[in-house]
Amino acid sequence: MKLPSAREIARDTRHALLSTHHWRARLVLWAAGAAVGAAAVAFAWLADSAQGLLRRILAHSQWWPWLLAPVGFGLIAWLTRRYFKGAEGSGIPQTIYAQQAEADEAVQQLLKPRVALGRMLLAGAGLLCGGSIGREGPTVHVGAVIAHACGRWMPHGRSGAQRRVLILAGGAAGVAAAFNTPLAGIVFAVEELSRSFEERASGAALTAVILAGVISIALVGDYTYFGHPVVAQIPGALSPGVLAVAIASGLAGGVFSRLTLAASHGLPGVFGRLQRQRPVVFAAACGLLVAAVGAASGNLTYGTGYTEAKSILTGGVHLPWYYGPARALATLGTYLSGIPAGLLAPSLSVGAGLGQLAADAGLHSSLAVPSAIIGMCGYLAGVTQAPLTSFVIVMEMTMQHAMLLPLMITAALATAVSKLISPPLYQTLARRYAP
Repeated sequence: MKLPSAREIARDTRHALLSTHHWRARLVLWAAGAAVGAAAVAFAWLADSAQGLLRRILAHSQWWPWLLAPVGFGLIAWLTRRYFKGAEGSGIPQTIYAQQAEADEAVQQLLKPRVALGRMLLAGAGLLCGGSIGREGPTVHVGAVIAHACGRWMPHGRSGAQRRVLILAGGAAGVAAAFNTPLAGIVFAVEELSRSFEERASGAALTAVILAGVISIALVGDYTYFGHPVVAQIPGALSPGVLAVAIASGLAGGVFSRLTLAASHGLPGVFGRLQRQRPVVFAAACGLLVAAVGAASGNLTYGTGYTEAKSILTGGVHLPWYYGPARALATLGTYLSGIPAGLLAPSLSVGAGLGQLAADAGLHSSLAVPSAIIGMCGYLAGVTQAPLTSFVIVMEMTMQHAMLLPLMITAALATAVSKLISPPLYQTLARRYAP
């Protein structure tokens, strides 16, 4: 096959640059990326406001979650099932399934703008009620909805291939804007949202990520998600401490993933019947569990987990040994209730707690911060089985480029351990939406 000459390539490039269809498509994609960035900032403000209001309520009385959680979870579950079907859970499985070729009919439900709006409002309500909820996974879904909606203005309409590109780009922009981690947005799109790499898709994702990041920074300023932790001592990439934390956190993440999948397919006995036949009552029961865990932990397991993780990394705070397991249990209870609830931020917080626990139990106290960072990477990799995304997110959020090799080894080892226990969480959950 004859390759095009340099003159032919230059001619085709000029035609593309002068094409109104070319610029219309670019403008639509730029607008989508900017809209995703604005939505991520609005969602973050809503989540922070809900958590701030809950803290003021707790200052008035420690008993309020016992009422807010069961009643709130039940009401939110009912609203989700009645008016916002498709907004339940993380949002990442919905985004993954919406890219499938056979998902044409399901896309009309999963990517409705109303579903995205309901997801944001109901997730904020869940945080107000004490749920252990991350906003990053839901922002992936919101980003996919926005990009898909903008596709109607594309010059050639929304073909199947173009739909998948837009969903991929919107989801990647959601991660980048929510975490302020542009590189992680690209990696997440390639590794988690799409199991194959296509040049067109990657270019669209890169454009959307850049625009979402620019808008986010313009609205709230440039920042590092977890600040700038001071790491006094960098552990060796193959040191026994790094390997132990990587294996332990990967094991814990794999167990969480396996329990989530098993419970999502149906609990045994009376709880299973309640889950199938009375989902609103089951959601209220999950709310009671979350309130009980929160009360037992001294109110440490409410919210996204961001405050607790940051206190470990930059505040020099040593949380109780049970923080990591308690946060994981609260996250599991919140997710199984069927309300809109992301897993990424709580998983990072669980990992930080487990890493600090490992440092306090067997490592030197000076390794508490790096151990927490390694635990974050390992537990996130164990839950998602996405090693590249995990170490890039953690590295960008903490600005610990000197820990690149320990984080890479941790992510790879934790993922390998998790695969021995559980199938991929998001990919498996995405299959539930197939007819």
